[in-house]
Amino acid sequence: MAPDLEALRVLIAIVDSGSFAAAARYLHKTQSAVSYQLAKLEQQLGCELFDRSGYRAALTPVGERLTEEARKLLRQAESVSQLVHRISAGWEPQLKLITDGMLPIAPLLGLLKQMGARDIPTRVLLRVEFLSGVQRRFTAEDADMMLTLEYKPDSALTAIPLKPVEAVLVAVNDHPLAQQSDISLAQLQQQTELTVADSGCDDASGGSQTFGSERIYYLSDFNAKYQALRMGAGYGWMPLALVADDLESGLLVELDSVQDSRITYRPQLVFPALAGEGRAACWLRHELSEIFA
Repeated sequence: MAPDLEALRVLIAIVDSGSFAAAARYLHKTQSAVSYQLAKLEQQLGCELFDRSGYRAALTPVGERLTEEARKLLRQAESVSQLVHRISAGWEPQLKLITDGMLPIAPLLGLLKQMGARDIPTRVLLRVEFLSGVQRRFTAEDADMMLTLEYKPDSALTAIPLKPVEAVLVAVNDHPLAQQSDISLAQLQQQTELTVADSGCDDASGGSQTFGSERIYYLSDFNAKYQALRMGAGYGWMPLALVADDLESGLLVELDSVQDSRITYRPQLVFPALAGEGRAACWLRHELSEIFA
């Protein structure tokens, strides 16, 4: 039979206050009630928690170990109690958010940091997918919202248009294409192309923005692609926000292509039309709309 939490609170009060009498005052109990609860706990465990042979009662080795674990258990119990209170106040236990890797991740991480600072108890599962993989994951996991570049309209979903984002065609400054002008499709196809695979496709696919080069490297995310570009492994499209500093410094160069060197995407914030009014979801939708407005 496990000891009850009140008995453990009595034990910790005695240890922290230094005596049975002080613990009784702290707990607003009589000293006899404190002594009774401790005696009951010792009887239940079949061992003494305090050595009473001296002037002051001192913890036995068993008492020291139990006190250590009791503190952990009471902290967990308090955490559970607070969580129950907050969930009953409208905070959801968990939210699932799917975002396209083309979009900047820093604002999303900033919102998670704000949630922690506000002590919002809702856990957020944030997944990064690419192109059609965003809506595919959103549907498969019955997620709460998504930030997507490729949205297939659905009457069961609500979509809010967000600020357009640009992708730019780049290569490192010593790449063979970097110093050329009016680069033709044939010239692009002769060089190694770097792309992020569409995570919604079962086979490797860079989506509709590949040039059909003889050699294409399919990478898992834009961080890997960014590193490959800086190493000169090839050329490819990158979110402008991610390479703006490198373009300004001259490390990366925007290619002068007849095929156009920029693409504008129009992302959308999408969530179920009949989404619940959980406080975390409402707050997150509002903040996302503001950030990407």
